[in-house]
Amino acid sequence: MRIGIDVGGTFTDVAWLRDGAVVVHKVPTTPDDQSRAILTALDTLGVAVTTPVVHGMTVATNALLERRGARTALITTKGFADVLVLGRQHRPALYAFTQTRPAPLVPTERRFEVTERLDVGGAVVTPLEPAQAKALVEPLRAARAESVAVVLLHSYQHPAHEQAIAEALRRHLPGVDLSLSSELLPEHREYERTATTTINAYVQPLVARYLARLEEALHPRPLRIMQSNGGVAEAAQAAQQAARLVLSGPAGGVVGAFRVAQQALADDAPSVLTFDMGGTSTDVALCPGAIPRTAEGSIADLPLRLPSTDIHTVGAGGGSIARVDAGGVLRVGPESAGALPGPACYGHGGTAPTVTDANVVLGRLDPDGFLDGRPDALRLDPAAARAALKPLAKALDRSVEAAALGVLRVANAAMERALRRVSVERGYDPRGAVLVPFGGAGPLHACALAEALSLRRVLLPRYPGVLSALGLLQADTVADRAQALLRPAQPLLADPAPLASALHDLHAHLDDTLGASASTEQQRHAALDLRYAGQSYELTVPMPSGQDLSARLRATLDAFHEAHTQRYGYATPDAPVEVVSVRLHAQIPAPPWPLTPQPTATAPLVSALLTTKPVWFTPDAPTPTPHYDRARLQPGHTLTGPALLLQYDTTTVLPPGWTARVDPWTHLLLEHSP
Repeated sequence: MRIGIDVGGTFTDVAWLRDGAVVVHKVPTTPDDQSRAILTALDTLGVAVTTPVVHGMTVATNALLERRGARTALITTKGFADVLVLGRQHRPALYAFTQTRPAPLVPTERRFEVTERLDVGGAVVTPLEPAQAKALVEPLRAARAESVAVVLLHSYQHPAHEQAIAEALRRHLPGVDLSLSSELLPEHREYERTATTTINAYVQPLVARYLARLEEALHPRPLRIMQSNGGVAEAAQAAQQAARLVLSGPAGGVVGAFRVAQQALADDAPSVLTFDMGGTSTDVALCPGAIPRTAEGSIADLPLRLPSTDIHTVGAGGGSIARVDAGGVLRVGPESAGALPGPACYGHGGTAPTVTDANVVLGRLDPDGFLDGRPDALRLDPAAARAALKPLAKALDRSVEAAALGVLRVANAAMERALRRVSVERGYDPRGAVLVPFGGAGPLHACALAEALSLRRVLLPRYPGVLSALGLLQADTVADRAQALLRPAQPLLADPAPLASALHDLHAHLDDTLGASASTEQQRHAALDLRYAGQSYELTVPMPSGQDLSARLRATLDAFHEAHTQRYGYATPDAPVEVVSVRLHAQIPAPPWPLTPQPTATAPLVSALLTTKPVWFTPDAPTPTPHYDRARLQPGHTLTGPALLLQYDTTTVLPPGWTARVDPWTHLLLEHSP
């Protein structure tokens, strides 16, 4: 008995694991206060007050994308107040004559300097005088700062100065939230550390208030939060380090997709491309045998150097708005109709043509079968969808149906580029992977994208529209911590005491972080960030387990040379290697998934047939297309396209040339016949 709740841009999705069965539900997202939709869903379903809740949220993400976070100030070492503005020499558009960059989260007037200095080893060069910390109080009060990021030079080696400033501010400004870089990200690289700590300060007050309000409303239900790294954490921990939540919802989807692939393909390490298309955006990830994680992420064009699931996002979703630009070219997104007013066919006052409206016009979304046609569910308005697309069709000098097909082709092209970005552009041939589509709109577009990428197989989960919520229920409890070391590796082989000390501190920190979550099933894995002396960036290499630390380090160095060859095509085993950082990852497995395979079908396929209606696959004429009730499909049933599969949480389009087979778990394996 546990429930996963994922908040999306249009709908809030619920997956309730109840007595060995899954109950799914959708309610419109309430952007002004996401907790209202959550409470509505729980009340509608009648969920017991003792049922644990796992939540994927977008509060931190939206605050960054919409620039509506807390009024934040930055305190840093004298001479480094402009690090946020200087950034890196990164040019998103290499050949653009004029480059525009987003404004920093903290403007000049709220960036304050203190006279103190540590050297690269953490030794005090210029001590911090107590009066300086106290002198910050009045300027911060005058600036009306709600949250403060404290980022001092080399504080990852010696946090005493940051701690002294925090102590003074807590004493004199008790209502102001504090984020210390030495606690959040004790690693080198001033810009990334400053940006990440500032992000945390910017979103932390909003996240903390939201979670406090939600915990109070859910009481006594236990509440856990999905982190960007694909693992869940206690609500109190999540509120303190809010920057770890910016990919909370999408991470749940990747976890769910990978678990489905493991189950359906009977493979512990399947090669999977995940494709999550929602109302406002599409998230994609490549899982080449494991859930991908990175410490080099970004959000809203800002670096976020915290462990996260490696996800790429584009502004293409069901609510993406189509338009014709000044050159007469059809564009789709990234602007979205959002939850309100939403697509025109939702009947909430929207008039702009969207991808969802195009699917309605083409018959790919059936108003009679949308959300199972439940009396209390949203009803689609085909006339409104057609009216929204008419001006677009006129501007393109095409029929409404041809314009709608064009909208889908343009949206698909953007999503295809995203899938190529995480596969082909990283040197991975996607043709051997299985595409796992999910989200409310993913199954509508999956086959077209698979054809564009020459993928022959698509694995469609049983509940693709709420897979992110289901992924929350299958996610492990995870905690990560890193610590800068910045030492040559060769001396550590003879005397690994500094490495042993760093590992000891990391274990102690994770003990405190996990607290009551710790269990005997906990697994911990160490890794080292390594580079050749003189290189600017490093590779993260797992450390083997064992008692002899020197032997473990030697094995890690050998693995580093192999990893360097695989990544860059060469290695230099005789060159000196530097240990940049030490990482520790703790993982507590989620409870076993209790669902069991179903018996082979006894009823014929025709028992699942609902109706046959025209669906447009070409601009010439519609094709009579059978509509099936997905809930009535049983293991062993096989379908041939064209077909539409209707279910409560989504609609699946099976184009001509595709077949679908129902597996024992009632997932669908779609295959293309070339």
